[in-house]
Amino acid sequence: MPSKNPKKFFLFYIVFLMILGSFTAGIFIGRSNFVQRNTNSQNNLIGNKNSDKTDKVDFNLFWDVWSLLEKKYIEQPLDYKKMLYGAIDGMVSSLDDPYTNFMDPEKAEEFKEEIDGNFEGIGAEIGIKNNQLTIIAPLSDSPAEKADLRARDAILEIDGKNTSEMNLIEAVYLIRGSKGTEVKLIIDREGEDTKEYKIIRDKIEVKSVEWKKIKSAEKNDIAYIELSSFGESTANDLKKISTEILKAKPKGIILDLRNNTGGYLETSIEVASIFMKKGETVTYQVSTEEGKDKKEYKTEGGDRLSSLPLVILVNNGSASASEILAGALNENLSIPLVGETTYGKGSVQQLEYLDNGSSLRITIAKWLTPSGKNINHEGIEPTHKIELTEDDYNKDRDPQLAKAKELIDQK
Repeated sequence: MPSKNPKKFFLFYIVFLMILGSFTAGIFIGRSNFVQRNTNSQNNLIGNKNSDKTDKVDFNLFWDVWSLLEKKYIEQPLDYKKMLYGAIDGMVSSLDDPYTNFMDPEKAEEFKEEIDGNFEGIGAEIGIKNNQLTIIAPLSDSPAEKADLRARDAILEIDGKNTSEMNLIEAVYLIRGSKGTEVKLIIDREGEDTKEYKIIRDKIEVKSVEWKKIKSAEKNDIAYIELSSFGESTANDLKKISTEILKAKPKGIILDLRNNTGGYLETSIEVASIFMKKGETVTYQVSTEEGKDKKEYKTEGGDRLSSLPLVILVNNGSASASEILAGALNENLSIPLVGETTYGKGSVQQLEYLDNGSSLRITIAKWLTPSGKNINHEGIEPTHKIELTEDDYNKDRDPQLAKAKELIDQK
């Protein structure tokens, strides 16, 4: 059934440590009667009323298979709950959309913990890029970062299991695990031989937004804000931080969205409102391929930081909500973007909470920048394109941040 309070996500799909009740006792008592009763109630053709009859689906086939498994499968009793979840998961997976997923109660709870920023795992975020399971970003000071996993690393195997046929939920379920346990990943990194990484999982606590005062080359004070995700508390935390920043009177702000893979739509609007005046367009939601069903999302006011010069850092780990925010600030206020082309995840998922604790994430639309640019698969090009090289990485240099400081000095 539809959720009473659905959440719309910019989730890139999130986090790799995550994967991300029960039925009433006796619901399957009288197995043959259960199957017969549901066969009778479902014995109809289901399909688009405007389609040809040959396109319609006869649900008798489903119940026939169910009944045959009951009667003839060698290992009895059957796990009916597992069968039901498997059937639903198969139906959803047939859409071939890595961002539309069914989660049983256990996975749904783990997913919620992940969004709230508390979980156990290795501390990295993954997604599907060019049909390959790929690391989007390791989290700061996480087991993944300490093991030297990097953005763009392709994950070929998880504990000996090939990832080529896995969906995202399956992959994160295998990688996620309890503190102190080990996971083995086979990683393919461009320009290097494939390599096995053995990583010990740990408790991961993520603060979605932090700030500090840094100095530019001209010795100016700059407020450096690192925004790692768009969680439920992110906007309120940023509002508190903005008071501290204004008291510090910096010359400008550097907003670091590198490796930020997304979060809640509502949060992204609230964050944009902290930097932009009320009524500015943040994004358009387009619910049809033809683009006819278009909805506009605008800032809500409270532009606390709009008076300070701003530069935004992005890279190919910046996805979804971070791309929307970067695009909105760039197009509305001509805020410069420094770094690399963003990931290009411009579809939105709605999270529906189901009665027994399960949940369903459904791709319902795509997102456009205020000027109508399609983000999906294309990403956003930075104003100043600066790549972080292998040598920069090894020597702890950050030319992207250096360029952002230079731009603040010029204000």
